[in-house]
Amino acid sequence: MITTYRYICYVLASSILLSGCSATRFNDLFSSYYQQMQPVKTAQSQGKYQQALKLLPNRSQSNNAYNLSLLEHGRLQFLAKQIKPSQDSLAHAYQVISDEQEKAKIQLSRGVENAAAIVSNDSATRYIVPPYEQTMLHSYQALNYLSENKLSSALVEVRRANLVQEQALRSNNAKLYKAEQNMAKHGVSMNSLSSKYPSMQTTIGEVKNGFQNAYTFYLSGLLYEAGGQKNDAYIDYKKALEIFPDNSILQQEVWRLANQLSMVDDIARYKQSFNINENDHKTNSGNLIVITEHGIIENKSEFSLNLPIFTSHDDMRFYSFSVPTYKNYLRNYAPVSINYQGKHYQSEEIVRLQSLAAFQLKEQMPATIARQIARIIAKEEIRQQLSRKGGDVGNILAGLYNITTEQADTRSWSTLPDKVEIMKLALAPGQHKIELDIGGAKKAVEVTINQQANTLLYVTAIGSQSQLRVFNL
Repeated sequence: MITTYRYICYVLASSILLSGCSATRFNDLFSSYYQQMQPVKTAQSQGKYQQALKLLPNRSQSNNAYNLSLLEHGRLQFLAKQIKPSQDSLAHAYQVISDEQEKAKIQLSRGVENAAAIVSNDSATRYIVPPYEQTMLHSYQALNYLSENKLSSALVEVRRANLVQEQALRSNNAKLYKAEQNMAKHGVSMNSLSSKYPSMQTTIGEVKNGFQNAYTFYLSGLLYEAGGQKNDAYIDYKKALEIFPDNSILQQEVWRLANQLSMVDDIARYKQSFNINENDHKTNSGNLIVITEHGIIENKSEFSLNLPIFTSHDDMRFYSFSVPTYKNYLRNYAPVSINYQGKHYQSEEIVRLQSLAAFQLKEQMPATIARQIARIIAKEEIRQQLSRKGGDVGNILAGLYNITTEQADTRSWSTLPDKVEIMKLALAPGQHKIELDIGGAKKAVEVTINQQANTLLYVTAIGSQSQLRVFNL
């Protein structure tokens, strides 16, 4: 009997040790990321960014969510206007992500992590930063460099953001097909999954994929123009317009540069579809560009699926397991507006990060289900072994372990904004005192407008809290 108990303890202890020994990693195994981040997001929503930083879980470099921890720190440090610490956190995150991608190419480093996931849950694997989060990493880093008037460094970051989107576009379909094939081997089709999995269509909206971010293309266009690279700016404005064709500010930017660069074919095509006021492009004026980020992105939540699965013995059984999902709704935000010199201006949406996140999760679901199936089969094998060796005691202990470790992986960059909007005002060169209406609250700011140049006003609006930053490009 003692030998039997030793065997039971050995199997269960080995399963836990595969996930790591630290207190934080043990907590990750039994407590969801969503739960751990709630106090942080509460402080963030109240504008208490220093407190939010202190509440972030302390993760070592060996932790599976270390890269994510760096992103959370970088974002909150950005909000707290700790420019150098934010730069360091985001630069370190970029290096960690790059190293992980190189390791993944040779498929060596993930062996132990996948073994851990087989006997616990996806939280035991290294967090893979999705493309939309990587683009935001580089966008915030570009803004950090702008705060130090380092335009060349900011341009490096927007090029990296664009490269992320290009690579995702090339590899996305192949990854999705492979995941669907792995899932189908165990008798689970996309149709059966869709009928069981909760809809996120309202959250996804009209987004076509989970990685193309019109905001990062627009930001890169602004920076390319600041650097005198009008052809590169034109290309990225056009990319942003392809994603958000109804955005009138993007239409204005594309139309303006098409004329300046004598893009005859584009001019003829856009003239038919754009409603452009020629007076908006006076050569002696400058521009105030207002970029506003609204709210905080929602966390993933858990949902229990019950699906028929073919086991390793080729018999079909119904199994229940937890998967991540997003709530099927989007928050409403009042556009930022400005009344100035007899004109009314209003911000327009350029990206809904919540929609990108939901679409990304939807596309990841076949791979998530395939891993869950492998995990269920492995856990069932362990349960049977313990049942044979330890009888009812082994069966009960294995069941308890399976219940406590069966949770969805709810990790994501949880401190990002929900939505980003843009606005543009053509103004005479000189000093201007502008009053913004941000969700009913008035906020005044003085800006300097230079001839034929852009001044960027970056607004963060979270609940009743707002902050402004001004960059002369």
